[in-house]
Amino acid sequence: MGLPDYKGYKELLVTLENGVLTVLINRAKQRNTFNGPTFLELVNVFELADLDDRVKAVILTAEHTAAAYCSGADIAGGWDLLFTPEEEKEGEHAHRDSGGVLALTIYRCRKLTIAAVNGHAAGVGMTALQLPFDVRFAWSGAKLTFPFVRRGIVPEATSSYLLPRLLGQSRAMSLLLTGETITPDHPHISALYHQILPTREAVYPTAKAFAEELAANTSQVSIALAKGLVQHPGDSAEENHLNDSRSMRITGKSVDAAEGVKSFFERRPPRFAGKLSTDLPSWHPWWRPLDVKHRKTKL
Repeated sequence: MGLPDYKGYKELLVTLENGVLTVLINRAKQRNTFNGPTFLELVNVFELADLDDRVKAVILTAEHTAAAYCSGADIAGGWDLLFTPEEEKEGEHAHRDSGGVLALTIYRCRKLTIAAVNGHAAGVGMTALQLPFDVRFAWSGAKLTFPFVRRGIVPEATSSYLLPRLLGQSRAMSLLLTGETITPDHPHISALYHQILPTREAVYPTAKAFAEELAANTSQVSIALAKGLVQHPGDSAEENHLNDSRSMRITGKSVDAAEGVKSFFERRPPRFAGKLSTDLPSWHPWWRPLDVKHRKTKL
């Protein structure tokens, strides 16, 4: 299998530079709404990025002339879930929410993931396109909302799992049960963001500089293991102690650990050579991954 060139997407513009993969939602005329093709392309690009050793970090942002980072799902035709015949026969439990499939794909990505929220965001623009990321940057003037209960549906894309863990249950309830429209500096949500920028134009360059610095100075194997320890800590502090102890033993004997010590004493930037394709221990993942079926339909 050759290296992906990230070309040929219709809804996205994707570029790789200095170890940073930038994924741009290119639907300004549609206010960067989320539809079936966008879903499939985003799932594909994050799966490729996870496997591509050239990629150290992934940034998701949007064509900003629309004023929206993502204004939610394209519901011009209503909530058209388009069940396959097999799903219709099996029943309602067979459905897989496309936002959730995408959110889990991003959450499972072993690279550093960054959301550069350079416009207004609603619905899936708040859930799948923000919550599963490791770090988020936002424009201070962005209008943000989780509008689900005001549309007669429920919060999707694993948001009921992720949001309380990111902000606490009290803030999550305030956001999910009111559907209020707020800005990133509001006390209910400000802790979600690594940095809040005064202009839309500053969001992506700030996120890109952040990503490039980390791409140049961190070990991708260490990033993957650290993410695993946070996302899958086990059922107790003692179990997490066993997991991080084993991870420390493995990484402490690695080429990246030797380079980290050497570069520290030589007072120079590190040159980490470890790759996920060859140097991630076979013990990872130590949890039981669940296979989530991809639905090749609109929403």
